[in-house]
Amino acid sequence: MSEESHSNAGDQPLERVSASDLTARVPEGVGHGVFATGVIVLHSPTEVTIDFVQAVANPRRLVARVVMSPVIALQFLDALETNLGRYTETFGTEPREPAPNAGLGSSKEGSSPAASPAPAPPISDAYDQIKVPDDVLCGSYANTVSIMHTGSEFTFDFIHRGFPRSVVTCRVCMAAPRAPGLRESLSRSLRIG
Repeated sequence: MSEESHSNAGDQPLERVSASDLTARVPEGVGHGVFATGVIVLHSPTEVTIDFVQAVANPRRLVARVVMSPVIALQFLDALETNLGRYTETFGTEPREPAPNAGLGSSKEGSSPAASPAPAPPISDAYDQIKVPDDVLCGSYANTVSIMHTGSEFTFDFIHRGFPRSVVTCRVCMAAPRAPGLRESLSRSLRIG
């Protein structure tokens, strides 16, 4: 249970209210969720912003932006680690992207498959390549996250836990092999490991 204090007017006593951890309302516009193929994590001392990107076709598109405190982001990272562990227990290995077929790849002669990747472009260059719709620009606030997975997909319900009822503010689905990349991005941004 989460407890919050509310005051009605200047001299009114504080009233303790609690929000249920067990259920959250799923608004109609959020219930269908969005599908993301990648993630960009931005952070400051007071908040962490997770931008979910869909790069199935050009132009790439920002499909969801979730804002949370660093404490909640750490809890999300811990829950993601736990769920990846459960995935491994159930399916035998951590989900991975398929290896490219060496015979069909676009490697150039003389290039080494072990060559290190090019450095990441500046973040401003990355966002120049992403369409950011106005309705996603300000993002969704979350102070808790629910994670579900199958053998092929991870679903993240970002929830605002508050009074009088908790509500799912954003639902994001990713192919299971993308979940470890989300973990790595969060870990890097939060400077863990």
